[in-house]
Amino acid sequence: MCGIVGISAESNVASEIYESLLMLQHRGQDAAGMVVCDDEGRLNSRKSMGYVRDVFQQRHMEKLIGSYGVGHVRYPTAGGAGKEFAQPMYVNSPYGISLAHNGNLTNSKSLAKELFFAEMRHLNTDSDSEVLLNILAHEIAKQKAINPTPEHLFKAVSKTHIRCDGAYAVVALITGAGILAFRDPNGIRPLVIGEREGKNRKEYVIASENALFASLGFKTLRDVEPGEAVFIDKKGIISSKQCSLSAKSQPCIFEYVYLSRPDSTLDQISVYQSRMRMGKYLAKNILDNMSDHDIDVVIPIPDSSTTAALQLANELNIPYREGFVKNRYIGRTFIMPYQEERKKSVRRKLNILELEFLNKNVLLVDDSIVRGTTSKKIIEMAKMAGAKKVYFASAAPPIRYQNLYGIDMAATEELVAHNKTEEEVCVEIGADKIFYQQLDDLISSAKEGNPKITDFEISIFNGEYPTPISSSYLEDLEMSRSDSKKITREAK
Repeated sequence: MCGIVGISAESNVASEIYESLLMLQHRGQDAAGMVVCDDEGRLNSRKSMGYVRDVFQQRHMEKLIGSYGVGHVRYPTAGGAGKEFAQPMYVNSPYGISLAHNGNLTNSKSLAKELFFAEMRHLNTDSDSEVLLNILAHEIAKQKAINPTPEHLFKAVSKTHIRCDGAYAVVALITGAGILAFRDPNGIRPLVIGEREGKNRKEYVIASENALFASLGFKTLRDVEPGEAVFIDKKGIISSKQCSLSAKSQPCIFEYVYLSRPDSTLDQISVYQSRMRMGKYLAKNILDNMSDHDIDVVIPIPDSSTTAALQLANELNIPYREGFVKNRYIGRTFIMPYQEERKKSVRRKLNILELEFLNKNVLLVDDSIVRGTTSKKIIEMAKMAGAKKVYFASAAPPIRYQNLYGIDMAATEELVAHNKTEEEVCVEIGADKIFYQQLDDLISSAKEGNPKITDFEISIFNGEYPTPISSSYLEDLEMSRSDSKKITREAK
C-alpha cells in the first residue's frame, strides 16, 4: 500500500512531487523519497525515514533540481524497516534507473537467487522492490541499446511480466531518457495518468491515485491498463504498449473499502460512490436480519467509514451523528507495525463525545475489522460513555486470509475472523450484535462503477489468490507478519 508518483514537466518538478507525496501520505507513513533528473542527466535525490513533511526540508528542496522525477511514500510489506528500504531505489547499470514500487512480489526469493547466481547482480536488502528493480534493469540491459527507445523499454517490461509474480505498480526514472511506468498483468494495484498544457508541450503525471491531480492543475487522462507500459521521454513525448499476453483487469477491492482517498477515481470507479453503495447494501443487510431494530443513532469510526455510514443512516432513516473527535496528527492505526502501538493509538487518536452515546442504542460503522483490536477498544469506549447497546457494522466482509499483494494486514492467526463465525467475532470484540457486508454486495458496490470489470482481487475474504503462490511462501509470510516474530527480530 505504498504511494508512487512520477511527473514530467518543462520546469523543476520537485515541489509538485512533494505536494503529491503529501496527498499520498495515507498510503505510507514509514519513509518517503524522490529522485529528479536535470537537463544534463544528473540525478538529485533525497529519501529517509519519516513523514513527507519531515523528510523534505527547505535545504533539501533547493537541491532537487530537475524537470522529471519520481517519488514514493513507503508502507513496509516485504523486507524490513530502515533507511535502506526507503525508495526510490537505484541501480547504476544500465543508464541509472531509480524505481518506486507499490505492491508485492510473491516470488521475490527465487528471483533473488536467479539474480545472484545466473545474472551476477548483488542485492543489498531483502526488499522485493530491489528485486523488481534489478529484474527490470537486467532485462533493459539485454536490449543493448546506447539510447533506449520506447520499444526497447517495452520489451524489457514484457520480460519482467513473465518473470515476476504478484502485484506491482511502478514508476521508474531512466536517467537521461524519461519516466517509465507499468502495471502488473492483473492490475491489482492502481496507477493513473494525468495531463495538463504547458507553455510548449503537454506535461504528465502518473500516480497511485488521481486525487492529487486537480490541485496541481492536471486532468485525468486514463488509467494505466493491466500489463501496460507507458514511457514519457524527457521531451514530454508519451508512448504506451500492452506488454502482457495474459492481461486481465482484477483490481484490489480493498482500495475502495479503505486504502484510497474518497476523492480518487481508480479504474473509472469513484471511491466515494462505491462507499456510498457499500452503505446502501449494508443497510439492506441490517433490515434483512433485524427488521425490528432498536437502533437510535448511527456513528462512524472516522474517517474511511464516514461515507458508508452516512448512506446507511439515510437508508435506515436513523439520525447520523459524529460521536468521535479524531486527532489528525496520529497516523493510521491499521498500518502501524505492532499490536501494542495500535492499542495505545486508538485512545490517542479518538476522543469520544459522551452526549451522543448516553442511554442510546448505538450502531458503530467501520470500513472493516482486521485484528479486532481497534473495534474492541472503541466498543469499550462507547459502553463507558453510557451506551445501552453497541451494535457494530463492517462495510467489508469478514477478513479471514492474509493479503499477499502489498497490504501487510496481519498473520492469519491474528485476524479476528479467521476460523471464527460472525457470532464468535461479535463476542470477541464485545458488541451486542455484528453486521458484516456480504461479499457479493461488496463486489457490486465497486462493479456498478465500471461494469467492464468482471473480477476483483478479493483473496482476503475468500482465500483465492489470482497469481501463482507456493506453500513455502505462505508459511514464510505467516512467520514474518506475526507481531511476536517482528518484535523478536528487532530485539536481536
